[in-house]
Amino acid sequence: MGDMKRLILSIAAACVALTAPAAASSQALEGRWANPHKSIIVNVARCGGAYCGTVSWASAKNKAKVAEDGRQLLGMRILTDLRPQGGGVYKGRAVEPKRNISGSATVRQINDDVMLVKGCAIGGFLLCKEQRWTRVS
Repeated sequence: MGDMKRLILSIAAACVALTAPAAASSQALEGRWANPHKSIIVNVARCGGAYCGTVSWASAKNKAKVAEDGRQLLGMRILTDLRPQGGGVYKGRAVEPKRNISGSATVRQINDDVMLVKGCAIGGFLLCKEQRWTRVS
C-alpha cells in the first residue's frame, strides 16, 4: 500500500509539473508588444474566455495611413478571439490595419518576451504575413 501511495504522489507531482508551464505561458501572453519596426504597440489582454490585442500606441506615419480611410488606429482591436491550442500556440482572428484586411491569426509564443504573429487572409488567393513581436516594458 505504501508503494501505491508513492506512485500516486509521483504521478500527481508529474501532472502538476507538466501543467505549470502552460499556465505561465498563457499569463505571459498578456502585456504590451511591439511589432518588428517598433511602429505599433499592441496591448494583449483577456477578453472573456480568450485574448485580444488593441493598439495602444502607433507612429504618426501609421496613424496617418489608417486615417486615410476615416479610421482611427489607436484603440483598434487587431487581434481577437485568441484561444490556446497547446504548446504556446494561440489561434484566432487578426486585422492588418493599414490595408484593413482581416483573416485568421496564429500566435506562437517563443518565450516570455518574444512571440510570432502570423495573419492569413483569403481574397481570391491566400496571403500570409508573419512578424516577430517583442515585449515592451
